[in-house]
Amino acid sequence: MNTHPEQDALAADAADPGRRAEFLIPPAPAGAPYPETAYFAGNSLGLQPKDAAAAVQAELAEWSGQAVEAWFAAERPWVSYPALLRDDMAALVGARPEETVVMNALTVNLHLLMATFYRPEGERVRIVIEDTAFPSDSYAVAGQAAWHGLDPARTVVRLPAADIPAYLAAEGGRVALVLLGGINYLTGELLDIPGITAAAHEAGAVAGWDLAHAAGNVPLSLHDWNADFAVWCTYKYLNGGPGAPGACFVHARHLTGGADPALPRLTGWWGTDERVRFEMRPDRDHVPAADAWQVSTPPILGLAALRAALAVHAKAGMAELGARSRRLTGYLESLLAPMDGGPIELITPSDPARRGAQLSVRVAAGDAAGLAGRLHARHGVLADVRNPDVIRFAPVPLYSTYHDCWRAARALAAELTG
Repeated sequence: MNTHPEQDALAADAADPGRRAEFLIPPAPAGAPYPETAYFAGNSLGLQPKDAAAAVQAELAEWSGQAVEAWFAAERPWVSYPALLRDDMAALVGARPEETVVMNALTVNLHLLMATFYRPEGERVRIVIEDTAFPSDSYAVAGQAAWHGLDPARTVVRLPAADIPAYLAAEGGRVALVLLGGINYLTGELLDIPGITAAAHEAGAVAGWDLAHAAGNVPLSLHDWNADFAVWCTYKYLNGGPGAPGACFVHARHLTGGADPALPRLTGWWGTDERVRFEMRPDRDHVPAADAWQVSTPPILGLAALRAALAVHAKAGMAELGARSRRLTGYLESLLAPMDGGPIELITPSDPARRGAQLSVRVAAGDAAGLAGRLHARHGVLADVRNPDVIRFAPVPLYSTYHDCWRAARALAAELTG
């Protein structure tokens, strides 16, 4: 049972408040002991920033007032709207602005970048992924292998993250691409991104990263770490809203000479130089930026909501968020520890340097969905489920509180130990 006094959690919130006031917190179900939800599902869908609705409404007003003219005459011309997000997004992932672009959705971007960077030749055809990779990544790499006429069962190598460096040292000459999640979606483990990237390059392979659970969660330095490319969504820790546009990174060394025209790409008209895009030339004008991988017209309303979210992140900065995340996640861990080894098993690394804002709990009874439903309905604690037996608690440093953590531990103990 949680023996930590509630007053201690409230005092911690007074001393370390985060930025909860800038977000809309869902109400708790009727009958729950507190009026607001203790929200731990930000690793699935982040909460709505209070400024998001006004940002979207501003672009709706441009649409109603100017219609097609808003592409060039709006207060924020739509034709250049993605560039408004570039600096803030680059800062979040430790990239140069020209290395980053907001576009499409994560798996679409993954396919676009693999079309460039997965180039199987001779014996070098294998793709290395985690054995617990997110299913979409598994499907995408299998699809790429098949697209190249290869057998996915022989081409895609699934390994525990800890075994990947040794595999690259032994079999690197057969590996074309290493594609891993920066943070494992199930366990919350933060991988050694710079170390694995270096090992991939030493083996002569390309290093790509899915940062869906890392972007906006942990400090990143993609440029300095020398990753070849990365993709991520923006609706989890970046709070861009359901189905918000994704983003990607391409290292500057691949951008030389107008995004290196020799690199193969699946191209579309939004990837041509903005200065001549509307001249409707039959040949594309290359740009020396990740913009060269753009294909289609950007979704302005989605970008508007995301711009409001990124503004909150920019005010906080990843240094502040990373530090508060360690404090908040560590506090939750201390509350759950008395149950570890009994009714629950904490499967997220205990070392703060090897995780972000997530603690994954394996439930001994195996009924994760039923337990999560009771936590929400009876206690107003909302967490994410991965069937059959894992509940993921994400104490997001922007808006989660120490009192939320106290409520979660108290509710879990009440349901599991009585």
